[in-house]
Parts: sequence; C-alpha cells; structure tokens
Amino acid sequence: MRKPKKILKPTSYFKIKPNLLDYEKTYKSFSWKKAESQLSWFPGKKLNAAYCAIDVNAKNFRKNKIALYWEGETGEKKKFTFSELSALSSQFGNLLKTLGIKRGDRVFFFLPRVPELFFGFLGTLKIGAIAGTLFSAFGPEALYDRLSNSQAKILVTNKILKQRVEKIRRKLPELEKIILVEELEGLLKKQKSSLEIAKMDPLEPAFMLYTSGTTGKPKGVIHSHQAILVEHLTAKWVLDLRDEDVYWCTADPGWVTGIAYEILGSWSNGASSLIYEGRFSPEKWYQLIQDYKVNVWYTAPTAIRMLAASDSGLVKKYDLSSLRHLCSVGEPLNPEAVWWGLEAFGLPFHDNWWQTETGGILIANYPCMDIKPGSMGRPIPGITASIVNDKGKELGTKKIGNLAIKPPWPSMMKTIWRRPAKYKSYFVGGWYITGDLAYKDKDVYFWFVGRADDVIKTSGERVGPFEVESSLLEHPAVAEAGVIGKPDPIRGEIIKAFIALKPSWKASEALKIKLQEHVKTHLAGHAYPREIEFIDKLPKTRSGKIVRRILKAKELGLPTGDVSTLEEY
Repeated sequence: MRKPKKILKPTSYFKIKPNLLDYEKTYKSFSWKKAESQLSWFPGKKLNAAYCAIDVNAKNFRKNKIALYWEGETGEKKKFTFSELSALSSQFGNLLKTLGIKRGDRVFFFLPRVPELFFGFLGTLKIGAIAGTLFSAFGPEALYDRLSNSQAKILVTNKILKQRVEKIRRKLPELEKIILVEELEGLLKKQKSSLEIAKMDPLEPAFMLYTSGTTGKPKGVIHSHQAILVEHLTAKWVLDLRDEDVYWCTADPGWVTGIAYEILGSWSNGASSLIYEGRFSPEKWYQLIQDYKVNVWYTAPTAIRMLAASDSGLVKKYDLSSLRHLCSVGEPLNPEAVWWGLEAFGLPFHDNWWQTETGGILIANYPCMDIKPGSMGRPIPGITASIVNDKGKELGTKKIGNLAIKPPWPSMMKTIWRRPAKYKSYFVGGWYITGDLAYKDKDVYFWFVGRADDVIKTSGERVGPFEVESSLLEHPAVAEAGVIGKPDPIRGEIIKAFIALKPSWKASEALKIKLQEHVKTHLAGHAYPREIEFIDKLPKTRSGKIVRRILKAKELGLPTGDVSTLEEY
C-alpha cells in the first residue's frame, strides 16, 4: 500500500505540548538580538559557553539534578549532578593552568565516550583555551594531521590509545604533555573545585573540529562561544528538550553533534544526558531506553536502518513507552526509516540538517509540524536558506542547486584554522555555500539531493577520499588509488576503492584484506574501503588529478559526462 506524502500530527499525537508551538509566527517575529536574553552573560557583554551549559545550573534549582548518566561497555555505571560536573570541570581547568595553558591554547581529547572527556572539555572552555576532540578510531596518520595542524599543547587520552600517539609523538614538537585518564583522578584531587571563569568575547574561539574534504588535509573548523545560542535554541525547538527529560544522543563526541548536543545544547536546557560507551547493539540500545526511561532520542540514520533490519519482534520485548520524541542527523534519512519509527515506536523520526561548519541545526522537522518523509524540513527561526546557482543567484521551486545559508548566524564557523583563504571560498554572492545539492518545494521544505563534492558520508561519519587514497598509497602494493562513496541501504554510503597495483604485485582476495587492515590501522577504523576493485589504470586529467566522477559514474551505470580533459582511459 502506498504511504501518504505527509505524516499529519493531530493534537492527540503530543504527550506534551512542544516547546515551539507556532513555527510560522516564531519565524516571522524572531531576532537573534532578542534571543540573546536566553543566555547568562557576564558584565560588559562577555560570555562563556561552559558557564552557560553547566555552572548556571550548578547554582540554581538544578544543582543536585543528574546531568550525566554514564554506562560503560562492561556495564559499569556512574552519574554526575550539575554541581559535580561544575566542580570537576573547574578542577580540570585549574590543572590546565598549572601546566601553563593560557587563553587560546589548544587542548585536545582523544578518548572514547567517558566522563573525563565531557568535564575536561568544559574545563578547557572555562579557562578560555580552545578544546578539540578526536574520534577514538583514528589511526596515527589521522592523528598527526590534526594535532600538527592545530599545534595542540595538551592531549588527554588513555593508555591504550596513547600507543597510537607514540608512533607520531616525535613529529609533534608543540605537544607539551599527554595526560592519561588513568592518572587524572589523582591529579584533580590536588586542584581546587572553584575557578574564575574566563569572560570571553562572544566571537572568541571555544572549540575546534576537523572535517574532511575531497582534496588536501582535514580542515580545522573554529567555533566561538556564542555558538551555544543556536545549540541552546535548537535543542529546545528541534529536539524539544525540557528540564525533566532524560535525553540520549548516540553521537560520538569526536564529531560536532556530540559537542553541540551532548554537551552544550542539552545541558543548557537542563536535560539529563545518557552517554553509553559501548558499541551498537539493538538489544542493548532498547535495554538502555527502557532502563533509563529515555524521553528524547537523537541518533543517526544508519543506526535507524540497522534497527529496522533487526528482528522485527525485538522492539516489542522492551518497554519503550517513555519515548516522546525521535530525531536523526548525520546523513539523509530515507522515508522508509521515518515510517518504520512510526510503526515500531508510535513516533516518527524527525530528520534535521546541519554541518560541522554551521555549528548547529539549521534546517529541521519540528515537533509542531507535519513531516514530509525524506525531507530535511524547514529553516530554523533566524536562518534564511535558499537554493542558488554557482554564482549565488537564487533558483525557483523544485530547481536543484546549491543549498545556501545567508550569513551571519551565531554558530557559523569563525574561520578555518590557519587557512583564511579556504574560509573565504565558502562564501559566494552573499551566501554560505554548503556543498550540498538540494531543492525546495512549494511549502519551503528542503530536500537533499547529494554532495556537490566527493566527501563520503558512511554511517553518519564524513570521510575525505583524499585521506583514504593517501593511506592506501602508503602500502607497497599500491601504485594508484581512487576512492568513491557507493550507495548502501544500511550505511548510506560505503567506501569503495579502485586500485592500480605496482607491476610486481598480483590482485587477490588476500591482498584486499591486507589493504583494508592497513587503512583501519593507519587512518581510522571507520574509513577503510569495504569494497576494493583492482583496475589497470585510473581516469585522470592531463595534469594527473584522478577524476572520481568517472569512477562513480561507471560504478553506478551512469553517463560519464565530458571526458575531454582526461588522459586516454
């Protein structure tokens, strides 16, 4: 039976009235200036995002409320109140000060989802230093690119992950100290739990995250303290968070979602966050929702599709009645997944769109609005989004073009670290060009079409083909490598590599496995090519640049387009 194009929401749908009751009215009347009153400011128009997220709540009626429920992979459980997180983050900030860390210095965290990452991140912001997080699957190459570019002075990690860092340690002269979490408790006991919080200009850097591109090295995206304004409002409007909620965002804090909506947006709204250290498992995830009585669940389309593909009777074995609102992020959510949520939980998933560069959700499906399954939704109040051509001229309804946002907005990236020219290249004709292709319909719902560049989104993680190709080329068997994203019903895309071998090597299944393990070990566990095809030569321009467009077209059986600039292929 053909499903309707809309999921309507009668009044009976809502267990509680949404925080955003009237989208149209709010959108028309909204101003960022007025919205600033929702944050706690210091005299002289100064701000600190960590103070807004944690310390304000440690001083008000929420001080003894649980801010963080944490469960480890082995079943270990911990919980922290707002006042405890405030004290721990202050102790960490004081520790950094004793190590000579000053305003603007970079402090990075290379950890799994453990409590130390969360209060350490906050403590870094509280002294005015710049915090950075690194995905725990990164290998030595990926770590070196990011730590060397950022010129990080401190790295917080654990004994196991430190082994990867040691392989590149001698090439990082700016890295002054590695702090191990196994030793952190003893170090913090020597520090005071009170701290004079740095009063920052709203535009001063707060945190940085690296995002992959199609060419060159990963880019260090800088966000300021005022980004918390967008994260606070969208956590309230889009995620519908409120004081009494238990909220579970499944994102890794090595990526922007974990920072914006596990730390800043959720805690500034007073919600209790659940953090699970372990790997994905349908049974465990449902058990967590049942045990912690999760109200709001924010996860990735890949996870949703994997849950849908698991035992259809599994979901009925658990009491998931606490769930009130479901959201997704990280990659396009296919309509079938939206409908599956409605069938499995009695609630549809609400997809939303944003990027590392935007710092917060900018386009969303809201609790107060009907859903068009497959759509990204509509812009948040305060954001003007449009579809433009390559010169920045706006296009009409149903016309595919560049998804563009009118700058500025509070969470817009402030620069690309040490690459000001790259930062400027994002802006054309008065628009921020997102790099995504999309169109809008007559109701101003936006629809994702694809990436304008070649960045691969696999299981919600962005992977730059250049990084994977570079890692493959380090293997002695590989002469040339070209990497593309191939559509996949579960992961959104998988990484596929086309490889030309050196003359002394022969193609084999055993070699494919060795190459996959090479990338897993040296780059990152999520960045290895799940498919490898050996070919005689790769399509290249006459200047020697591999043309991934041709590889992808042939893989998908699509027209290759203009090949006039290519070498003979």
